[in-house]
Amino acid sequence: MKLRSKFIGDRDFYKMVLMIAVPIMIQNGITNFVSLLDNIMIGQVGTEQMSGVAIVNQLIFVYNLCIFGGVSGAGIFTAQYFGQGNHEGVRQTMRFKLWMVTIITTLTAVLFLGFGTTLIGAYLKGEGSAESIAETLFHGEKYLKIMLIGLPAFAAVQIYSSTLRECGQTLLPMKAGIAAVIVNLVFNYILIYGKFGAPALGVSGAAIATVLSRYVEMLITVIGVHRKSHGEQAVYSFVAGLYKTLKVPRKLAFKIIRKGSPLLFNETLWAAGMAMLTQCYSVRGLNVVAGLNVSNTINNVFNIVFIALGDSVAIIVGQLLGAGKMKEARDTDNKMIAFSVMCCTGVALVMFLLAPLFPGLYKINDEARLLAKYFIMVTALFMPQNAFLHASYFTLRSGGKTIITFLFDSVFIWCVSVVIAFTLSHYTALPVIAVYAMVQLGDIIKCIIGFILVKKGIWLQNIVANG
Repeated sequence: MKLRSKFIGDRDFYKMVLMIAVPIMIQNGITNFVSLLDNIMIGQVGTEQMSGVAIVNQLIFVYNLCIFGGVSGAGIFTAQYFGQGNHEGVRQTMRFKLWMVTIITTLTAVLFLGFGTTLIGAYLKGEGSAESIAETLFHGEKYLKIMLIGLPAFAAVQIYSSTLRECGQTLLPMKAGIAAVIVNLVFNYILIYGKFGAPALGVSGAAIATVLSRYVEMLITVIGVHRKSHGEQAVYSFVAGLYKTLKVPRKLAFKIIRKGSPLLFNETLWAAGMAMLTQCYSVRGLNVVAGLNVSNTINNVFNIVFIALGDSVAIIVGQLLGAGKMKEARDTDNKMIAFSVMCCTGVALVMFLLAPLFPGLYKINDEARLLAKYFIMVTALFMPQNAFLHASYFTLRSGGKTIITFLFDSVFIWCVSVVIAFTLSHYTALPVIAVYAMVQLGDIIKCIIGFILVKKGIWLQNIVANG
């Protein structure tokens, strides 16, 4: 009975959690589902086109995670300021985010424009004909140049959406995300295949559609926030007067940098680590790249459950910590971690059973299709483990333990996961699926560390108590 009360909440508890998590799931779910359709559409054009797009998306994923890390440091303070009722504190964290994403986006654009070809070429060192490799590189370069145009819009959306979520307002980002994916899907169909009199642009059409959707999402989010930030009916009053100044108090800026720098480095190094893992697998041939692309796209659709529940931990627990409710924060966190693992066990079972069906949606060769099926099945087996890790990570982060999360996440991936993948893929004859499974198995070490840190309660602290 004691165990039940510790890990299982009442109806009101789950209602509160789902009010936060479901809109995030819907937004991410629709986004990832359309990415799946986008991926399938490109997959119908050809294997080289799909592989080129997949490689570029892996590179842009690093940028996306850099932006996420850049806003997340300030986001810890946003959630606690909002829990404290300090709206000026929320505005100051938004201004910090604006400066951060501007710097990251500028540096990324310079890097991709100067070294894009080299970065794409790093994934084309495995087995494959010279013609296939050259064609994959060509399509990747085309796709990357157009996608760069959408980076500022993505950055702006992250400033606003992350702040809204940290303040418990998840509906507007969800609505903007839905509109964006509809635009993306419609223009993908028109521009990839040349429908309704438009030219058939293939890979370029997919990039144009994505960029258009980014700007639609940005306009809906920004206009929606500022339209309802004033007056008696203000929903987003915490952003009223946001641009009266772009200055961030020096004391707060240093506090955010001190707490947030590990998060920025963590997200950057973790994303780079994931890119490096893909590069390690890619030495086994272009079919592995194609199989991983199919698998990752499908996985992202199913991963929305533990990602949304992890985000909810950061929001709900962060607000409780900001309000000084330590006992309630611990109790809530225990129940949320248990709920996340339980939900994802069910999702993993569905994913495992459906794994043989998904690769059949793509026009790829039999070897790539078979690899994709097994990649999906392995990922499903380890989903409950990943759900626990994700919730533990956000628990530690909600209390400002960013140095620990840095060690827990990105240092681990480089020192353990990448080492396992590099060693096994380069120096053994193990099948690539076995290498992939061994990398996932290595995360058990991280589970043990996460369990100990969460149980000890080192994350139970209010980091905005003194302003």
